[in-house]
Amino acid sequence: METLNHLQWLAVLALPVLFAITVHEAAHGWMASRLGDRTAWMLGRVTLNPLRHIDPIGTLLVPALTFVLVGFLFGWAKPVPVVYRNLRRPRRDMALVALAGPGANLLMALGWGLVIEFGLWLGPETAWAALPLVYMGAAGVLINVFLMVLNLFPLLPLDGGRVLNALLPPSLALWFARLEPFGLILLLALLVTGVLGAILLPLVADTVALLPGARVVMELFFV
Repeated sequence: METLNHLQWLAVLALPVLFAITVHEAAHGWMASRLGDRTAWMLGRVTLNPLRHIDPIGTLLVPALTFVLVGFLFGWAKPVPVVYRNLRRPRRDMALVALAGPGANLLMALGWGLVIEFGLWLGPETAWAALPLVYMGAAGVLINVFLMVLNLFPLLPLDGGRVLNALLPPSLALWFARLEPFGLILLLALLVTGVLGAILLPLVADTVALLPGARVVMELFFV
């Protein structure tokens, strides 16, 4: 397939990144509201309006810089507030709230995979419409799978850390929670040293291989 330059890739990535982050965060708030905590709902965070979730630095500046400089997307959105004591079964429910975000990313990855298949079905006769759909769909699959796998990494403040914290015995959970202030620093260190990529990329590739449009995604990003 035709190779895109950095500006073209940024144009292709913009919509999938925006949806991936927005729906991920909204899913956290929606699940929390279902389980008894309506804090995010009352603050307007259970919405598909990206302006409610965007962090100017973490959602816009950092992903653009990391993609241009190292070819690797990394960023974050404003965290959805969850009041622990409002949940019906706090430890279990915090795990479910955490899993809602990656679960939303998995569903979006499936949806973008179907966009790829639709673009391929249109064929070369309508390349003006098919190619943008295929490229955007491929970007959507990769971004959502990557966000899902990254967020399931068992380190606070990531969603996987929340799940692990809920599964640990209370005494260990308390000790583990004390590491949260250092979590982002450790994550950045793993990213810079290449350890994070070495752990996550095989998992991302294996997950992508199970989705619609996998051949196109693998061709564009893994070959």
